[in-house]
Amino acid sequence: MPILDNIKDRLETVKLFVVQTDGGSDAQVPSPSIKFAAEYEELLAGGTEDFDFPDFDENTRATTFYTTATTGDPKGVYFSHRQLVLHTLAVLGSIASPAEHQRLHYGDVYMPITPMFHVHAWGIPYVTTAMGLKQVYPGRYMPDTLLSLIKQEKVTFSHCVPTILHMLLTSPTAKDIDLSEWTVVIGGSALPKGLAKLALDKGIDIFGGYGLSETCPVLSLAQLKPSMTELDADGEIEYRTKAGLPIQLVDLRIVDEHMHDVPHDGKTTGEVVVRAPWLTQGYLNDPTNSEDLWRGGYMHTKDIGTIDPEGYLLITDRIKDVIKSGGEWISSLAIEDIISQHPGVSEVAVIAIPDPKWGERPLALIVLKEEFKDKVTEEHIQAHVKVWAEQGVISKWAVPDVRFVDKLEKTSVGKLDKKVMRQAQS
Repeated sequence: MPILDNIKDRLETVKLFVVQTDGGSDAQVPSPSIKFAAEYEELLAGGTEDFDFPDFDENTRATTFYTTATTGDPKGVYFSHRQLVLHTLAVLGSIASPAEHQRLHYGDVYMPITPMFHVHAWGIPYVTTAMGLKQVYPGRYMPDTLLSLIKQEKVTFSHCVPTILHMLLTSPTAKDIDLSEWTVVIGGSALPKGLAKLALDKGIDIFGGYGLSETCPVLSLAQLKPSMTELDADGEIEYRTKAGLPIQLVDLRIVDEHMHDVPHDGKTTGEVVVRAPWLTQGYLNDPTNSEDLWRGGYMHTKDIGTIDPEGYLLITDRIKDVIKSGGEWISSLAIEDIISQHPGVSEVAVIAIPDPKWGERPLALIVLKEEFKDKVTEEHIQAHVKVWAEQGVISKWAVPDVRFVDKLEKTSVGKLDKKVMRQAQS
């Protein structure tokens, strides 16, 4: 309400204001300076169940929203009704295909823990509505409320960004709730192995997914193949934390700067480019960036990744987040993944900071678990990373500087906001 108070006189196209309150029409409206035409529940009560839906072309624009801008300025993307339907059918066909785990099925109870304004809540509400599933909408994402709803409503399927799941699993309330019937898709940013292990230890069927605001969003899901039932615990986590296999109707490639495909050896990196029937056709009122987005006939994700011989995609970094130190490229996501597996680390983000000698150096911003504060030092973290460097998993140049912080900056949807972090540390 205070925000609306400040901007109401500048909203030139608004025709009227409708208020929705927890107490319905009997609740006291907290902002008497705004003239409301009606209360939402009153409008519903006075309405009719009958509605004559107008017919319109399937290519009519259905949604427009802006990217979360974790690395650059927000850009407007848009999708037609046809694109939303095609995305819904492809996601449904892919996410419901596995025989047993990492799937959505008719017996599920669905609760999204992703805001509806974040790329259509990843399009899953459309899927669950098409399937006729029971759906639970929690309102604000408070750990105790979410956990009690999971228990009370017997929720079995959700999706969220890693920071939200971390918030839930580290809540004291989580110790007393059985989460072994819960399946969770993680997207928005990479699923750290440390968080995946914490979830699996609680019996959660967790797996990653990948997409962008520009892609409606789902492009791939980290569902295990039937042939992978013999994987050990570490091997299973390795595949569950990848971006996964492209879903139906997605043409996904890893290419070099000349748009040539790179080997699918799990090592050679390149930019992820994609085609699918539901991708945004461009950026709203931005022809220059729209042309760059679709150069060469494929949408450029500006993500760097690899594809392994099994066909699984792994995102190694955002082009704008990759760190160039002494002429060598360093993946911030790889370092984050390693540090997340330290027993004392609660959350971590790795960013580039200027360095007069090397150009850039990686800096790890770390929130420690409460019981490890004043016990874990910078040297402890660096020694943990050096073990992986000695094994050849990362370069010795990737051992970061370390700074302990009380919290990590996040966007409105709970994603790590590295743009703000870099500004604060520069």
